[in-house]
Amino acid sequence: MTAASSPAVSAIIICLNGETFIEEAIESVRNQTFADWELIVVDDGSTDGTAGIVERATQSDARIRMVAHPGNANCGMSASRNLGMAQATGRYIAFLDADDIWLPHKTADQLAILSADPELAMVYGRTEMWHSWRTGRRSDDFFYDLGVAPGQAYNPPALFNLLMMNRYQSPSSCGTLIRHDVAQAVGGFDPEFRGMFEDQVFYARLLAQYKVHVDDQCWARYRQHENSHSSQEMARIPLRRTHLRYLRATEAYLKSRGIRDMSMRRALKRAQWYMRAKLAAAYLRSAVGR
Repeated sequence: MTAASSPAVSAIIICLNGETFIEEAIESVRNQTFADWELIVVDDGSTDGTAGIVERATQSDARIRMVAHPGNANCGMSASRNLGMAQATGRYIAFLDADDIWLPHKTADQLAILSADPELAMVYGRTEMWHSWRTGRRSDDFFYDLGVAPGQAYNPPALFNLLMMNRYQSPSSCGTLIRHDVAQAVGGFDPEFRGMFEDQVFYARLLAQYKVHVDDQCWARYRQHENSHSSQEMARIPLRRTHLRYLRATEAYLKSRGIRDMSMRRALKRAQWYMRAKLAAAYLRSAVGR
């Protein structure tokens, strides 16, 4: 594909054994009111019917194609998103997980915002925590607080510091539109984070360096799955360990880029202290419970 014929937006869906929802995710891209896109589906070593579903979609729409790691290997979410970006030709990048969906005006609205300000690196809004797909009750769906006034752009370190607080709506993989060159400039996704906090590692890097627009609109639905073990302390310990590892990786990244903003350093230190305290408390509760 030549530069002249390259699409404006490259949508990237990563998928591992996603036959249950992948068709719905693909259709949500095809249903966009903005049509100048390509869709790259990265199969991360699926062993179910995912490949067949995606292959049928590629046959019905030339804008869709599927790629996989050599030997159909499972390499994790970060490596899969990086593979998608390496294949992408659009000026803008948008991610979607195989079990989530975009709302029809997502790309059109977000592209209009980014195009209006060439200094913007990314735009995101509210992402719906989507329970009603299973319960049928719209009252079960909800949004997190954005943490900032919507409808405006923010320079670093405002959004980075909010991300470290872990209290508000952070950029979600299904809810952002990003300049392709910026995604490459921050180094893409860290393959050391295969499945937990891989998106936070990436967005922390971006928010630390670039101007980002935060909007009040909802452009994506993040499908919520039940996890019967999520309330057990031992199940939370690996999550908190990875959270702490993400914070340390972010600190190392800032040092490697020569970013020495004091408010960022304080936000990182507070987040690390808080997570160490949570991890210690979880270990104590699990030890007492045995």
